[in-house]
Amino acid sequence: QNKSNTQVRGDREVKCFRAQVVLCDYDVFQMDLAPARGLLRLVDFGETTFCVAVAAIIFNPLFWNLVARWEHRTRRLTALFGSPYVACYCLGFVILLLNVCRSHSMTVAMKAQPRWDVLERTEVYYMGVVLMVVGTVLVVSSFLALGFTGTFLGDYFGILMDEKATGFPFNLIENPMYWGSTANYFGLALM
Repeated sequence: QNKSNTQVRGDREVKCFRAQVVLCDYDVFQMDLAPARGLLRLVDFGETTFCVAVAAIIFNPLFWNLVARWEHRTRRLTALFGSPYVACYCLGFVILLLNVCRSHSMTVAMKAQPRWDVLERTEVYYMGVVLMVVGTVLVVSSFLALGFTGTFLGDYFGILMDEKATGFPFNLIENPMYWGSTANYFGLALM
């Protein structure tokens, strides 16, 4: 729904419209955002390392998905490297390097940001450690179940697995590599 009201600016009338956004029967524009504003004050959005980290977070998956889709359509990397396996391993190596750069930029950015007092508590630190351990188990076990080409977009190169991975950790949750990576980064932020 749109609500209309009329405002007078100078010598002319201006009709203003405000869309009503309802989320779970609650008008979003009526929400108290004071707690969120308090947390957002702890982030220096203009700090250079923060901007570099955000750029890396956005760029990395965009890059490798565009390259993989381009390869799937054209097979140019396979032609360049003479083999889909060599091409996949090269892209996987580039992805690993980009992930190292992303992780480093995120770590540098987190160190440069103001720290929330709650994060200084010992139990929060150990929650971060637990998240990192769980995340690492999910990522490593996913990699072991999928192999290098299964992890690094081999299907776009025509390299398919014999069967769908259904063992640990895929029998616990869908997308364990993504959940594990998220747990790692969240755990690092808590530490």
